[in-house]
Amino acid sequence: MPSLTNLKPLLTQWETDSTLLEPANVSRRMEILDQLDRYSSQSELLEDNPCKELLVRSQALSSKLESINSLLFQFIREQIQCGVCPSEFQTILEQQASTHPHGFSYDYLDDLLAGVFQFDPPHSEPQDLGPDSVFYQPTPARHIFQMISAAAITETDTLIDLGSGLGHVPLLASICTGATSIGIELDSAWVASAEMCASKLNLRKVSFNAQDVREADLSSGTVFYLYTPFTGATLSSVLDSLRAHAAMHPIRICAFGPVTLSLSMETWMRPVTPPATDRITVFLPNSN
Repeated sequence: MPSLTNLKPLLTQWETDSTLLEPANVSRRMEILDQLDRYSSQSELLEDNPCKELLVRSQALSSKLESINSLLFQFIREQIQCGVCPSEFQTILEQQASTHPHGFSYDYLDDLLAGVFQFDPPHSEPQDLGPDSVFYQPTPARHIFQMISAAAITETDTLIDLGSGLGHVPLLASICTGATSIGIELDSAWVASAEMCASKLNLRKVSFNAQDVREADLSSGTVFYLYTPFTGATLSSVLDSLRAHAAMHPIRICAFGPVTLSLSMETWMRPVTPPATDRITVFLPNSN
């Protein structure tokens, strides 16, 4: 737990920092909100008057920073609804194009997307998807931005996310590039939430299909994404389909997580960069 002795000078510093009011300074606001949340969770804040005064100031600052973020999220949503890639996303894309972020942790970019996408929670419990399925975790946002740059996705592409969950990858890829994006997800509850988000954001080139990926039509895809969505026979079947698809026209395959090692052992494709499980690796069929 953070020490309460540090809170008073920090509050004074943050309360007088005018840069926190700048919409673009979202990462710093998220960092401070996280610290304030850790402080306010301490029961000592409620036990004596000095601490109660700090709590009041802490809550007031949190409300102020959250209000600025809410206005930013709404502004970004309105840009997306008008068919514009937000300048904030463009800046992130430019930054990610020259970096290679590692790791499975989440950061302020995930908070940013959560505030913009505002997913409705699934209305039913997750389905039992069978022995080859993997527990769902969304791709950290920084890796999605990195994938868009690394795979050079454009509006002429069709991205197919194999095991799309709530749809973060198809949604963001279409927003940033204008590409057609398709999410394939076996759990219909996740698909319903993803479809609702796409509808609210007026994204007409994004669709989601609730189906077994082995039965899906992959023929329109030029870019495929897998965040270790399944293993075993399902993965083998999908890789066979992708190999047949690659023989007909050029494709790019983007991988994240342990599935990257499985793809690196396939002789019909090659990684563009040394494969690693904790960052995006783009694979090209050997004929490309």
